[in-house]
This record gives sequence, C-alpha cells and structure tokens, in this order.
Amino acid sequence: MTMTGMTPVRVLIVDDQAMVRGSFRALVDHTPGMTAVGEAANGAEAVEVARRERPDVVLMDVRMPDLDGIEATRQICSDPALSGVRVLVLTTFDLDEYVYAALRAGAVGFLLKDTPPTEVLTAIGIVAAGEALLAPSVTRRLIAEFARRPEPARPPRRSLDAITNREMEVLGLIARGLSNTEITEHLHLSLATVKTHIGRLLAKLNARDRAQLVIVAYETGLVGDRRRGA
Repeated sequence: MTMTGMTPVRVLIVDDQAMVRGSFRALVDHTPGMTAVGEAANGAEAVEVARRERPDVVLMDVRMPDLDGIEATRQICSDPALSGVRVLVLTTFDLDEYVYAALRAGAVGFLLKDTPPTEVLTAIGIVAAGEALLAPSVTRRLIAEFARRPEPARPPRRSLDAITNREMEVLGLIARGLSNTEITEHLHLSLATVKTHIGRLLAKLNARDRAQLVIVAYETGLVGDRRRGA
C-alpha cells in the first residue's frame, strides 16, 4: 500500500495499550506516503494532540480511561478548527453498539481490531481521500447483529417524506452494506444514476457522507423495517 500524493497522510494513533500504539505507528511510519504525527493513550489526550497536530486521520480506539473514543470523536468532529480531521474508529464485533454511536459522533468509518495490516493502510488512505469507510461485508454483519437485539432507544426519527421510492430503495441498500457497484446490479441502473441518487439523498437528508446515510437508516427505522430481507 503506497500513497502517491505529494503530502504524506498524517495519522494520529489512539489506543490505551502502548504495544498496540507502537505496532500501528511502526506500520504507518514504514509506509511511503504516510507518517504518524502523534500517539494518545486516552480520549482526552487524543483531543489535545488532534488540536495541536491537526492530523488527516485519527485511528481511534473506543474503550479507554478518562475519556472514551466516542466522546473524543464527538469533540474532535464538532470542533470547527478540526474540520479537516477524519476519525476512523477501531472496534470488535462484541462491541458493535459502539459503531453506531461512533458514526453519530462524526466518525467516517470503522475497522475491526483484527483487520490485517494491509487493509488498515488501505482504510487510512480511503478515509484520508475523503471517503467514508463502510465495508459492505462488515456492515452487513453489524446490521444483522443490530436486527437481533431488542429495539434500542433511538433519537427522534427524521422524515423520509421528501425521498422518492427509488431513493428509498438506494438508501435501504446502502444500509444493508451494498457498494455502489452492487447497487447498480441489484437495481439494474447505471453507476452514474446510482451516484446521482446518492447525491440527492445526501442533499435531502442533510447528510455529510455515506456513513451518515447509514445513520439515517437506523434512526428512521428503515433498517428495522427490512430486517428479514437483510
């Protein structure tokens, strides 16, 4: 995995285990086009270092002392001075509920703790390029798990009244974890048409990116309504 841009992708590594931080730092620093600009052992340190270093990507653990990764993500993503900082959250499948909370806090994606090193680097590159990282296979498993759990307390539902039937179909498929290419095959549409529908969904739902569209699917009950088909 190499990055071809002129400016290296600057990465902040946040984890309460020094060995984990060291491993990720070595991985990043030995990758052309990337550099680790700092480490943090808890959420409070993460916010402090992010404000000082202005990294491109924060690799954020969830469970940490003093301030957890969800609140640290919220503070970083709500700070106008850090608008260019993108948070990539680390999680495990037994902590899936944190993924939804992290996305609502402003994270643009998530990785599993056992993700292979090459995939971690690819993910950092994707997030640094401005894309949301919602790997279809992972998203499907997360939503399947969500569907098996008792109905959680949810924020007030957003209205989908302005969404057309076709856009509703596209939103549902995004929520199920399908990629753009898979959506084109499923709905027999061109890739350009799918991208147009997604663009309209982002505008109508006031969503920043694909990650926030998944949030809308949770908040409106669209995921729950399609559980049997997921």
